[in-house]
Amino acid sequence: MSQNQRSILIADEMHPSLFAMLDEAGFVYDYQPKITREGLLERLASFDGLIIRSKTTVDEEIFSRAPNLQFIGRAGAGLDLIDLDAAERRNVRVFHAGMGNRDAVAEHMVGMLLGLLANIVKADQEVRQGIWDREGNRGYELGSLTVGLLGYGNNGSATARRLSGFGCRVLAYDKYLTNYGDAFAQEASLEQIIAEADVLSLHIPLTDDTRMMINDTFIDRFAKPFYLINVARGEITSLAALVRGLESGKVRGACLDVLENEKLSKLTPDQQASFDYLRQSNRVILTPHIAGWTHESYVRINEVLVSQLVAG
Repeated sequence: MSQNQRSILIADEMHPSLFAMLDEAGFVYDYQPKITREGLLERLASFDGLIIRSKTTVDEEIFSRAPNLQFIGRAGAGLDLIDLDAAERRNVRVFHAGMGNRDAVAEHMVGMLLGLLANIVKADQEVRQGIWDREGNRGYELGSLTVGLLGYGNNGSATARRLSGFGCRVLAYDKYLTNYGDAFAQEASLEQIIAEADVLSLHIPLTDDTRMMINDTFIDRFAKPFYLINVARGEITSLAALVRGLESGKVRGACLDVLENEKLSKLTPDQQASFDYLRQSNRVILTPHIAGWTHESYVRINEVLVSQLVAG
């Protein structure tokens, strides 16, 4: 089979724009959005590539049953579903569409933060109940605050670009980059963000180092009470620690697009207790993992991914 005839198994639900792009690029593919893990293990051996979104975990077992696998495409930003070490050992290339939804994530983060600072959600709920409380909903201006960004890749840098229009001071820390300060954000250490930030926004991947990174110890280190925004991965933030921070006043409010367990019908008792507190708090805004989930990004992710597959 020639390079432009590589075969791909598509194992997750995809926007239909993907198929015309793959056709034009000369790939052959089998679209199986409902495939089970057992089915994937049985069928993957005959394919050169695999495309996934959020349903499929690609671990050592999957790799062991796919001797011909040359590449994996992740229609999204995060790579925590893929065992990258196993992929490297087998020389399987991994592509992801981090650029495809960065604008969507950035706009969502800013929208959630503005909603929290201006009490928009709280005030809307009150007015619908016949409560007209202007003083109780006096807000804060984003331009008066210092925003700390953890991570300055696709999402972090796109967010800084939008924040710059509000006149706020933006600090960015990224352990994987050097000399990344620009017109939109000042390069900073983590210690500087902890000392100076009024807002902390997470734009980092889920790794062994970042899992439950936002815990009691981390929150207690902040010099000032701060707002927390997580539009990255839910498991980075301990919800129990966040609740304790809200109760103590160390955390002024939170915007969460992701949760440490997003299967709301399968929460542990401790997770349920934390979630119940958060959903009843008027200092918390919750959305169902939709920060990167716009009509535009759904198509753009495919464009970015297929261009990488062709170039790779």
